[in-house]
Amino acid sequence: MEIAANDPSLKSWVEIPVDSDFPIQNLPFGIFKENGKKRAGVAIGDKVLDLSALQEYGLLNDLSLPNKVFDQEVLNGFLHLGKPTGRKVRNRVSELLQENNDELRSHYALGSILFDQSKVKMCMPVQIGDYTDFYSSEQHAFNVGCMFRDPKNALMPNWKHIPVGYHGRASSIIESGIPIHRPKGQQKPNDEEPAVFGPCKLLDFELETAFITCGENGLGEAIPVEKAEDHIFGMVLFNDWSARDIQKWEYVPLGPFLAKNFASCISPWIVTLDALEPFRIEGPKQDPPVLPYLQYEGEKHFDIELEVAIKPEGSEEKVVGHSNFKYMYWNMAQQLAHQTVNGCNIRTGDMYGSGTISGPESSQFGSMLEISWKGTKPVSMPDGSERKFILDGDTVIMRGHAKHNGLRIGFGEVSTKILPAK
Repeated sequence: MEIAANDPSLKSWVEIPVDSDFPIQNLPFGIFKENGKKRAGVAIGDKVLDLSALQEYGLLNDLSLPNKVFDQEVLNGFLHLGKPTGRKVRNRVSELLQENNDELRSHYALGSILFDQSKVKMCMPVQIGDYTDFYSSEQHAFNVGCMFRDPKNALMPNWKHIPVGYHGRASSIIESGIPIHRPKGQQKPNDEEPAVFGPCKLLDFELETAFITCGENGLGEAIPVEKAEDHIFGMVLFNDWSARDIQKWEYVPLGPFLAKNFASCISPWIVTLDALEPFRIEGPKQDPPVLPYLQYEGEKHFDIELEVAIKPEGSEEKVVGHSNFKYMYWNMAQQLAHQTVNGCNIRTGDMYGSGTISGPESSQFGSMLEISWKGTKPVSMPDGSERKFILDGDTVIMRGHAKHNGLRIGFGEVSTKILPAK
């Protein structure tokens, strides 16, 4: 698929810092707040381009967009127009930002249309109606299975037959930069003592991505795997916090509840699937063969480098893990096909977490549960302290980018500070 905005030779009249996550080939969509008003924007370098102003000035008139579609507090109305419209908008914005195009920069007051990212507030990009979290990294599932069962039976019998997932709580998904309080709940420290209630002692991050849907299917209508990407607008970074001690006590027999629904955090820019086209790769061979509704053709996996860092209060950060989205066993198309195969209807703005993404090496694990191996291998911090899990005052920062042949497409970061339990 050739997409004009993806041309690696394009250069912009906007100055792009070296190794920026947001070159002209990216152009992710988000919601920003400036002068007390929220509206839609596109990231270019360290700037935000105001899409509502572009539409108001008539620069998007040929795209047949609804009036004031970008003058909204969320992107749902725009995403609902579908990927073809999103592609047209991205291509048009790319034209306006190209170095040989004076249509925008020479005819409008740039101070009213182009803002420093550091001087605006980034907001939730969509109103999330429903949220599903998958469990699709084989190494992560194997590691957890080894800890709580044994290596011979690390994966549950169904794991390589279906993309395992659960429905989470959309109301507690928040954007980067919002601090959260340590959750409280029941825990059972050992089998001999009764359950106790109190602040979580084993607070953990989960290094994930999430995709956001556009367009809808009717109730009872499955989305086939070959059509699934038509409904996937783009991706964000996703920190799906876990309270491991609460989780251990409550998850049998029904699965995650209070241990997971207190907060999940996303990066504010939606990187389009279109922008990630150059980074498609083949996925792992799925053995045993999956059922027909999960079989796919072509390259449905993506090479996206991920990292997670811990910054103790008053100290420097330390990167504690590197991973890659390519370590997913189940891809996004399979996940969405499985989500809807029973007739489940999806809606624009729904969010789907990848599940913790871990690579084969210990330096590539995506949670403190694995990095510290249930607390038996503490990690040293720059201030001399150690971490088995996350402490009050810590800030967890996740970053991600794809890079190939000199082209870098990034996500920015998702950052969250932990405050003491209320």
